[in-house]
Amino acid sequence: MSMPSSDKGRRPSGARRIALSAMLASLALVFSYLEAILPWQSPVPGVKLGLANLVVLVALYRMDAGYALAAGLVRVLLAGLLFSGLTGMVYSLAGSLLSFAVMLALKRTGLFSVLGVSLAGGVSHNMGQLLAAILTVSSPSLIAYAPVLIGSGMAAGILVGLGAFVLIGRLPARLFDQEAG
Repeated sequence: MSMPSSDKGRRPSGARRIALSAMLASLALVFSYLEAILPWQSPVPGVKLGLANLVVLVALYRMDAGYALAAGLVRVLLAGLLFSGLTGMVYSLAGSLLSFAVMLALKRTGLFSVLGVSLAGGVSHNMGQLLAAILTVSSPSLIAYAPVLIGSGMAAGILVGLGAFVLIGRLPARLFDQEAG
């Protein structure tokens, strides 16, 4: 079957976006690995910078929600299998899903900057993990960690948001175009 002459030389946009999503998921996995091997350890379990969320934010702003979610979920599953085990994967999945839902909702309102969306994502990620921990170990007393997790989520969200803002402004739009190729 031959392609119409107007389509010759173009790659299918879906295939390009899937390949780009796979590259973003791989980059997010590399960021997760870097965080796993960094020598800095927080006195509060689970507190990290969240570099992988940088990739999800860029995908959310430059692609669409489905591809950003897929890149994030692939990263969570692979990082769980490779670095943190099943329990870590469950906590990360809970945090990632809540964070993604909050970031998507705030982005869609058009009222928040990338920085604001990222800040809310950082806090909601930590709250999702805390909720998963409370439910997993049946210990409501873990809520005492909430103030520390909110503060660390805000700090991480701001740093990641600044990075995402810079990247979104500097990455060429043609990289994300459906018809590029």
